[in-house]
Amino acid sequence: MPVLQWGMLCVLSFLLSIGFLGLHLPAALLLGPMIAGIIFSMRGVTLQLPRSAFLAAQAILGCMIAQNLTGSILTTLAVNWPIVLAILLVTLLSSTIVGWLLVRYSSLPGNTGAWGSSPGGAAAMVAMAQDYGADIRLVAFMQYLRVLFVAGAAVLVTRMMLGDNAEAVNQQIVWFPPVSINLLLTILLAVVAGTVGCLLRLPSGTMLIPMLAGAVLQSGQLITIELPEWLLAMAYMAIGWRIGLGFDKQILLRALRPLPQILLSIFALLAICAGMAWGLTRFMHIDFMTAYLATSPGGLDTVAVIAAGSNADMALIMAMQTLRLFSILLTGPAIARFISTYAPKRSA
Repeated sequence: MPVLQWGMLCVLSFLLSIGFLGLHLPAALLLGPMIAGIIFSMRGVTLQLPRSAFLAAQAILGCMIAQNLTGSILTTLAVNWPIVLAILLVTLLSSTIVGWLLVRYSSLPGNTGAWGSSPGGAAAMVAMAQDYGADIRLVAFMQYLRVLFVAGAAVLVTRMMLGDNAEAVNQQIVWFPPVSINLLLTILLAVVAGTVGCLLRLPSGTMLIPMLAGAVLQSGQLITIELPEWLLAMAYMAIGWRIGLGFDKQILLRALRPLPQILLSIFALLAICAGMAWGLTRFMHIDFMTAYLATSPGGLDTVAVIAAGSNADMALIMAMQTLRLFSILLTGPAIARFISTYAPKRSA
């Protein structure tokens, strides 16, 4: 009975989210549904979030990011362009090496290992992997397993950096403010720009087009983006379910053999990105939380949710994450071909 199962999933997600809010964890409204989804999928419950719900959530997140994008971020990136370029190149090189080693020393096919280890938007990587003949179920498992670890690590880092301020952030939440014309215009923006992004078939376009359109409209004072907490909570819930329900017993059994190598590749990428974050704090003089979220290996939507629950510089984080996503989209096919050609073990 899908209706009953969805109802039980909603209840468990709500209870976990309330518990995480009580613990003052950042991104509690993402973690609750995500963990609830994992519990249900591991118990053999086959629920799938409608694609329209996920796309709507991405459009709302795009508007949320647009709230924090200003012209000053372009100046920051321009002044520090050598550092930004170095971060992008190191990320591409690191993901290539990690993917090569993963395919070389595991039973994963070349295409699957290459796309599974790419640190871009998880949904975008899965979509592109399908176009290039990879095993999309294994790619999705690898991508969302990395997102799970990235989310957990980012939440821990954010919690450690915020300390007692985490409680203050949670206490500022106003769930149901009065409905205003700005909210209606924001929803219209999400619908129109999200639809355009979907029709253009850009990877993560339903988030990127509302993000860019919203930033332009708000900087031109044509609109004031307003997103009440109840609407954001629904978007976070959809993103969390998308990740959590992507895990199931069948694909886990298929991934058991290369699982140690997959985990090692994820931890290696996390460590490399953490090292780059430390470098950013020294050369760009920003706080470690902002640097860590800016360099963490995806996904874009998950990092956006975590950044929103912290005191980090959302504009810089999203600018860095978006630049990296586009760089991965442009170079991903070539990297996948390289790994597929040169990484597999040669028969004796």
